[in-house]
Amino acid sequence: MTAISLHETSIARTIRRLFAGGGAVGMALLALPAPAQEAAQTAGARPIQRVEITGSNIRRSEAETASSVITVNRADIERSGKNTVAELLQDLAVNNAGAVPTTFGNGFAAGASGVSLRGLGANSTLVLLNGRRIAPYGLADDGQKQFADLNIIPTDAVDRIEVLKDGASAIYGSDAIAGVVNVILRREFSGNTVRAQQGVTEDGDGHQTNLSFTKGFGSLDQDRYNALFSIEYKRQGEIWYRDRSDRDWIGRVDLRPWGFSAAEGLGGTGAIVPGSGGAGSAINGNVRPVGSTGDFFNRGNLGPGTGFTRTFPGAACPALFSAYPQGDPGGGCLIDASQRYNQAMPKQENISFFARGTWQATPTIEAYSEFNFYTSRANSSTTPSGVSGSVGYPGGPVNNSVVRLGGTHPDNPYFGTPATLRYLAADVGPRESLITSEFVRWVGGVKGTHFGWDWDSAVLFSHNHTNNTQNGYLQRNVAFALLDPSPANVAAASTNPAYAALPPGTFWRIGENAGLNSPELYAALSPEINNAARTKLAQWDVKGSRSFKNFLPADDIGLALGAEWRYQRSELRPTTGTELGNIIGLGYSAYEGSNHAYAVYAEGLLPLPYQIEASAAIRYDHISDVGHSYTPKAGLKWTPVREFALRGTFARGFRAPSPPENGVGGLAAYSTSDDPLRCALGVPGTCDPVSVAVITSPNPNLSPERSRSYTAGIIWDPLPRTSISVDYWKIKRKNEINQEQIDAAIAAGSVARDPSNVSGIPGDPGPITAVLTRYVNSAETQVRGLDIDARYNHRLPADWGNLSFDVKYTHLFEWTRREADGTERDFAGTHGNCDISNCAGTPDNRANFRIGWDRRDWRVSLNANFRGKIDNRLYEGDPECASHFANGADAPNDCELASFTSWDLVARWKPLPQWEIFGSIQNVFDKVAPLDPLTYGATSYNPLDYEGARGRLYTLGARYTF
Repeated sequence: MTAISLHETSIARTIRRLFAGGGAVGMALLALPAPAQEAAQTAGARPIQRVEITGSNIRRSEAETASSVITVNRADIERSGKNTVAELLQDLAVNNAGAVPTTFGNGFAAGASGVSLRGLGANSTLVLLNGRRIAPYGLADDGQKQFADLNIIPTDAVDRIEVLKDGASAIYGSDAIAGVVNVILRREFSGNTVRAQQGVTEDGDGHQTNLSFTKGFGSLDQDRYNALFSIEYKRQGEIWYRDRSDRDWIGRVDLRPWGFSAAEGLGGTGAIVPGSGGAGSAINGNVRPVGSTGDFFNRGNLGPGTGFTRTFPGAACPALFSAYPQGDPGGGCLIDASQRYNQAMPKQENISFFARGTWQATPTIEAYSEFNFYTSRANSSTTPSGVSGSVGYPGGPVNNSVVRLGGTHPDNPYFGTPATLRYLAADVGPRESLITSEFVRWVGGVKGTHFGWDWDSAVLFSHNHTNNTQNGYLQRNVAFALLDPSPANVAAASTNPAYAALPPGTFWRIGENAGLNSPELYAALSPEINNAARTKLAQWDVKGSRSFKNFLPADDIGLALGAEWRYQRSELRPTTGTELGNIIGLGYSAYEGSNHAYAVYAEGLLPLPYQIEASAAIRYDHISDVGHSYTPKAGLKWTPVREFALRGTFARGFRAPSPPENGVGGLAAYSTSDDPLRCALGVPGTCDPVSVAVITSPNPNLSPERSRSYTAGIIWDPLPRTSISVDYWKIKRKNEINQEQIDAAIAAGSVARDPSNVSGIPGDPGPITAVLTRYVNSAETQVRGLDIDARYNHRLPADWGNLSFDVKYTHLFEWTRREADGTERDFAGTHGNCDISNCAGTPDNRANFRIGWDRRDWRVSLNANFRGKIDNRLYEGDPECASHFANGADAPNDCELASFTSWDLVARWKPLPQWEIFGSIQNVFDKVAPLDPLTYGATSYNPLDYEGARGRLYTLGARYTF
């Protein structure tokens, strides 16, 4: 088979990109004459996908477009050993900071998974299903970023996934600044497939169950119809940190064995920091007299110098937790609450369903309909609530650090004098969350060919409904009244019927006396609370493409035109009580907004002399609450010889503000920051990051984000079964919508402090209770990097099969944010930007590697996912390390998180034509994730390195086709 001609590739590429999202294998098949198509389709995909198709000599240099695209088919997913599309995309080298992992059970968007191409945020990556949009997940990441939940996709229904790595706003509209992920599901299938898979970790937990059934019947060619459906059940068992106690620091907040100090808040829950006026929440209570600027003392302290008027021998720390190592120099009672109560993986269970029907109404008209349904449950757990966690709500900050035991409280060691209290409410139990989500998507359309045009028109409706039910949180007014029944506190709590029904003078007994509390007290103190979120998307679109033959002397040209209308609405109701700031330690998040969008667009491909191909697209969008925008895109590709091609693109993009950013509502959450003012005064424990409340307000005057993206690259096929591509890319995003930088807001004095909780150091203003910020249009962000994609297929001698090698590598040269005042920070290779999800950092090197062996009925792959080292600094050039050991040295060693590589072994065996047996060992070498004391997306390890926290995982499954 000879090479395809340029004009055949061009026209096919136009059609594929508009109708299916643009995939090189599909484009190559369309470009082939009919006999070659049949040969390619019947022979099946080779290990080096997109390089060579059996039955042809098409090289990747000819099949690729001017834009760089990663195409992953169903066989690639199976070779990866990943159980879901979400897991696969999370590990891609092009995914970076701002991604939402399924493991983040305590995040704003718990229960979902989102991808963040180029580290530009999950809301700048557009996820499509069969080339069309889906409604975003109901809960926005960080309370701001709306994104598509990858968990909704049934794995067995996937035909392929195409990742367009440059901006595509001109073709797909807003949200595509960083690129597009197009998940293409099966269009036609006949037969029955049953698949079952079970997985378990080496520790015997984290059980994974995956069951699916796919059925299709009818033939478009013979019966003029085809119908298929796929239903899939998945269950992921929880993994508790307490069951990973043998994996070094994994899941531990007590890092003293690795050189950290209790004084820095890294020595266990309940530490007292002498000289700072601060203390953690202790299981038996830390106290000091109200108005004192001295140190806190533990209620179980039986020694002199405390000033106690009564002592509580039953509260002595060894009496409560004799098995836990003590040693806090400040006298605190230490436990490791994260190790006891938190999870590395929450429990999840879901069912996904996909159905498609196609009817060939006439030889030139085809009608189709698609339906997706997804329902899920996710259970997560975290530490019990403290009684002093300050929060914020639309009315401003709420200072809960003033909570105290009344002078007559029977558990007050300063009996007769009110005492400031720091207490971990273990008697109430852990804070638990149950998130249920339902997703529905329906598409109905007609496509055909008339007057030389291939056209397609459809209507779409998509909806997501998410509920979050939580237990274990404390109502502020009730807690304050039960600990200190002053007239003001009792009056405030009496509006609660459950509290009003308690006997007058009821106290909440703490620590060793908690067994004296009644169930009715706990019902009033910690009732069930919930919130609900809804998103809706309705869309109509029409698009068509055709080629104009003999239009130019050089070659034919391709043209595509399209238009669409859509309506979007998002609503999140605040969690019960947070709208009043009445839930201790739980932030406020709510938003509401909607808009209409109209768009028209055009795309053309023009073959030029000297083997040059030019492409161009332009789109006009009008969004009701923002205005209008023009976004062009252009590309050039030059193929001087079959084995080599040069390519490049330029594109503009824009992203309109979402309802959380410019709608009605607000956000009060938590992040981490040091306190430069108190640090300069020498207040102990204030120079390292600690948890702070952040209150952020929507901004109706926000402008859309606008971007320019550039790519330039080469494709080189030195041998028929070898291919290398190298692409340099740059994205510059202006008017970026961000929460104001937390440290900048602190430096500007936009904070609320607690003057009643100061140290004895003169001038101490007290700790920060809340940082006040808003959403703003920052000056710009510039991201530059390099992608390398290399593949090689070697046919072994005799009958030993094939060896294949596949490497995908992404390097970030810079990830720089420039603020409106001219200051700039480069986050590439550092642990910043901690204002976005997880504070997982921005690694500047990520890679995926696979070596595969195929022989007859066997396929074996060894896969590696690599994350480069990360400087434990908030930005490049930061003079201070983000964390320190007890001796003041930078932590971890050299202020650097070690790199992490996980290796997975995957094997598949087909003993009979109808049967396939498969299994995997993930994290083959049982490598432990490196220590990371800064991230809040996991406990003492980076969420990017989850496999190193979970440990070795075994899976085994079978597929039967009939």
